[in-house]
Amino acid sequence: MKTLHKIIIILFIGLMALSCSKWVDVKPVDRLGEDQLFVNSAGFMKALNGVYVEMAHPDLYGQNMSAGMIDVLAQYYYIKSSTHIFEKFTLFTYTDANVKATFDNTWRKAYELIANCNVIIEKCGNAPSERLPQPYYDIIKGETLALRAMIHLDMLRLFGPIHSAENKDKTSIPYVNQTGYDVLPLLNSEQVMLRVKADLTTALGLLESDPIRTQGVRNYSNTSGPNDFYYRQYRLNYYAVKALLARAYLWEGNRTEALLHAEEVLFEVQSSEKNIFPYVTFTAATDVDRPDRMFSTEVMFSLYDIKRSEMYRRLFDVNLLPTQKLSFTEGDVNETRVRAYYDNENDFRRRIWQSASTGTTTATTNMKYADIVDGPGRYMIPLIRLSELLLIAAECHPDLAQGTAYFNKLRAARNTVSLSFADPAALKLEIGKEFRREMLGEGQMFFFYKRNSYQSIPNSAVLNITPEKTMVLNNYVVPLPDSETAQRN
Repeated sequence: MKTLHKIIIILFIGLMALSCSKWVDVKPVDRLGEDQLFVNSAGFMKALNGVYVEMAHPDLYGQNMSAGMIDVLAQYYYIKSSTHIFEKFTLFTYTDANVKATFDNTWRKAYELIANCNVIIEKCGNAPSERLPQPYYDIIKGETLALRAMIHLDMLRLFGPIHSAENKDKTSIPYVNQTGYDVLPLLNSEQVMLRVKADLTTALGLLESDPIRTQGVRNYSNTSGPNDFYYRQYRLNYYAVKALLARAYLWEGNRTEALLHAEEVLFEVQSSEKNIFPYVTFTAATDVDRPDRMFSTEVMFSLYDIKRSEMYRRLFDVNLLPTQKLSFTEGDVNETRVRAYYDNENDFRRRIWQSASTGTTTATTNMKYADIVDGPGRYMIPLIRLSELLLIAAECHPDLAQGTAYFNKLRAARNTVSLSFADPAALKLEIGKEFRREMLGEGQMFFFYKRNSYQSIPNSAVLNITPEKTMVLNNYVVPLPDSETAQRN
């Protein structure tokens, strides 16, 4: 990837509203303006906020890498028509022009933001300074390193091989950790993972004093000063970075380290003294007027996107044509697919699916991202949540009873019955189903299938998800975009 020796930060008028507006103040900046931007901590914060803002772009986590393209690859939705705009994605037709363009756009946006991160990291230097004193130095550099690692990890999980002893030496993606115009080499997946873990480990050390550890998420305005270290759910905070490490270790099959990091976070955030990411309450999840469909209190890291409702209108709105909409039905109130996904009618997550009407047509609709005025998590796009750590701990714990206990903690938090298992294989099978329910619209399920080399996955072309369809393992590896390969030829 040819990194641009510049930082591109785009102003979105009114992107961050209400209380959050105080910590987001982003202005267009190019390399010529860097000397004016990076003169004090406020300038560094503007640059970093710009990265967070652009992460919510539709080409990245504002659609493609959350509720859109990546979840279509996971076969969540009923897509049978050959004229459906996402049909080629369900078939893994990576040679299709529209499919290629979508992946190309995601790749370009990802590496654009990595380039932004590299400039910020470079300007931070190796120690606090008069321009960037403590605690700004540790927080800003720590978050930026973690963002660089997170985006690289997602590009590896999408474009790289299934991580295994046989595949670890296969070339995958470049790890761009410097500014400049050089085209950096394609690394194998093991080399990329070493750099991901190194960046996350360094970030974790810098974020040891993250105020989230002592004062919680603080999702409110600071009335006596700047909001720079408030709204920690919307920043890649200490706990989220540690959760990312657990995700990274599990991706490469290191269950011991994945369990270690997952349990360390769970023990700390769920202690009686802290309880930083409490489970959604029955009242909040079932509220008639303002239900918490995000389970927002449990979200460890999310983007804040005041335009999130536009993603809902592009993907799920009942007014969309059947060939444009992501749905569990053919445009009616059939709940066959809903019943196949949720094994208990009392499950809070089942409430995502509601009947919506155009006035003439009523259809079962995914309402997870529907706009609710003054609703909890109204502008959230969740990227890391507590439940992932519970499922990592359940999968990785060597003791079946303890793994089952972690699994049933999540089941209880979702208002559904506990399960018991005769052996680890039975537990793992249910973990996959639970992950599928939990991560709908959040871009993680395809990577779960890929990590575990699933050769049978839900069938997008039938209303009932069983029988499943055969998955060719090569379909898990998206080819590098033409924009990347062209500059290497």
